[in-house]
Amino acid sequence: MLFASQSFLLVFLPLVVGLYYAVADSRRARQAVVIGASLLFYGLWDWRFLPFLLGLTGFNQMVAMAWGRTRRRGWLWAGVGANLLVLFGFKYADWLVGAVCLAMGRVHAPWPVILPLGLSFFVFQKISYLVDLGRGQARVYRLADFVEFVTFFPQLVAGPIVRHNELIPQFDASPRNGRMWANLGQGGLLVLVGLAKKVGLADTLGSVCTPVFAAAAGGHAPGLGAAWLAAVAYMLQFYFDFSGYSDMAIGMALMMGIRLPFNFNAPYRAVSVRDFWRRWHMTLSRFLRDYVYIPLGGNRCAPARQACNVLVTMGLAGLWHGAGWTFLLWGLLHGAALAVVHAWDRAGLRIGRLASHVLTLLFVLLTWVVFRADSLPAAGRMLGAMAGTQGMGGMTLKHPLVLVLAGVVALVGPASQQAVLERVRPTPWLAVGAGLAFVLLVFLMGGRPPEPFIYFQF
Repeated sequence: MLFASQSFLLVFLPLVVGLYYAVADSRRARQAVVIGASLLFYGLWDWRFLPFLLGLTGFNQMVAMAWGRTRRRGWLWAGVGANLLVLFGFKYADWLVGAVCLAMGRVHAPWPVILPLGLSFFVFQKISYLVDLGRGQARVYRLADFVEFVTFFPQLVAGPIVRHNELIPQFDASPRNGRMWANLGQGGLLVLVGLAKKVGLADTLGSVCTPVFAAAAGGHAPGLGAAWLAAVAYMLQFYFDFSGYSDMAIGMALMMGIRLPFNFNAPYRAVSVRDFWRRWHMTLSRFLRDYVYIPLGGNRCAPARQACNVLVTMGLAGLWHGAGWTFLLWGLLHGAALAVVHAWDRAGLRIGRLASHVLTLLFVLLTWVVFRADSLPAAGRMLGAMAGTQGMGGMTLKHPLVLVLAGVVALVGPASQQAVLERVRPTPWLAVGAGLAFVLLVFLMGGRPPEPFIYFQF
């Protein structure tokens, strides 16, 4: 079931929120509603993976309980290793076997492996919990609390990556409090903003860039204009698609009285690659910082070692998005750029803010081409076309108003979560406008095939 679908927005979400408030005075009843709704939400995608989700959750709970009884760190290491093994088996084993066979000149028939939806996200949650147990930063929770944390449907499939201590304590509080109406209003408005990003902008921009990237994957090199247009359209599509999902997830949780961490803060206004990663997918950035970069030594070591730490961290970030050479290269390019930024700062060098912003945007744009391409040769064709190797070629400018609007919102507009939660004040006219916008978007959804969020594939 998609967030941006009529069945979810008109049936599932109102029923769940209504039932949640109907039993608001009972902690156990609220918990039953959340867990039941979350399992139904996940099961509607593919019921075959529901036992897998519950089994992996139960396994991690048993590991945590074993550690709680014995305080033997071996339990935690075994738990982390098992989670990584599951992630490797589903996501990377077939790709690595194929790469080895290709290097040996053999033909590899892809394995019929179906990636469970949201696997990378809820595996990261479990790993962070086990690591925090070992650090003394977590306690062993009750099974029902742990299941509620892992399966909470707004963030189950594509984040934000929420930590146990951010979510579980909030479940204890009744949503019927002094902020109830503010939470419902602001949460609903965030859902609307996210829906507008996804349906109104991202899906429309996808129709601009997808044919060009598909042609590049098929061996056709586009002209310069078409390549640049597709690159810019994808840069904007990806942002509005994922930030739209995050807005909807945060908004739905807020409607239930739960605050999830922000995930985007106007990333295309960044003035360096480091600033970009402080604004883009912020919950992934902090996970990588706290559970990979800092344990490797972070910046508390020699410059060469720090550069290696950054490269390893961002290389893993690339592979986390998918099993492919394009993802690995994308991560390594960002790692190399971050290492250059650190070296630049150590040398005390400075450039103007505008120039830094333009260079950052250009770098992010070019690396998004690598990220989006189906293969390294396809990425090479796209980048070569952008360099002018294929001439101007033909270019059809589709949806120019949407492109301009998306660019203005991404480069000038405030971060949507901050705007809704900190700047917007409720008025009757705002309520009327929001209602009309919701109706229009619902009709727009019904007039086109549903488009899954891009991050669902990761």
